Amino acid sequence: MIKTIIFDFGGVVVPISRDKAVKAFEQIGLTDADTRLDKYHQTGIFQDLEEGRLSADEFRSELSTLCGRPLTYDEVRTAWLGFFTGVDERIIDYIAALRERYQVFILSNTNPYVMSWACSPALSTSGRSLRDLAHRLYLSYEIGCTKPAPEIFEYMLRDSGINPAEALFIDDGAGNTARGAEYGLHTFTPENGSDWRADLTTLLQQLA
Repeated sequence: MIKTIIFDFGGVVVPISRDKAVKAFEQIGLTDADTRLDKYHQTGIFQDLEEGRLSADEFRSELSTLCGRPLTYDEVRTAWLGFFTGVDERIIDYIAALRERYQVFILSNTNPYVMSWACSPALSTSGRSLRDLAHRLYLSYEIGCTKPAPEIFEYMLRDSGINPAEALFIDDGAGNTARGAEYGLHTFTPENGSDWRADLTTLLQQLA
């Protein structure tokens, strides 16, 4: 029986577009953004930010150097939000309803710029933030590692005390769900941008 549902953020709760993000970073002057950005797992200073080795201000300073000009916080934040293609309010409503019946977590490779939006009422037209949808947020930059590293799963399981056999992990990255399965979690890997609600409803009925 499933008692806890663990959602990825980008690609599951909200669809993402790497190509859109590349254009957004190019617009602020990062000419080689196409070689630096990845859909699932960043590298270089982007990875350092998402694993908490750089603060938001330190990242902005490093990125300013790469872009050849000083960047404002809002410019960098807008570029990061270029990953997101829009919010499907039906999915927000669906997760909010699940929260009434299950313990809901977010397990995300992310950073302070993205979370400044996701954890604010600006996330949805209803004014619900990510903190309104989930009981707990497990964020890579706060934990110090990113999926699919074993450490981030071990931290979440240890901190929450959940039984993996009673938890379902949902992520659009096959490598991430494969890692979750190694820890005994049930898994579901929907396609980024898809409306996965019906499939998840069916899966939860099967696992009941």
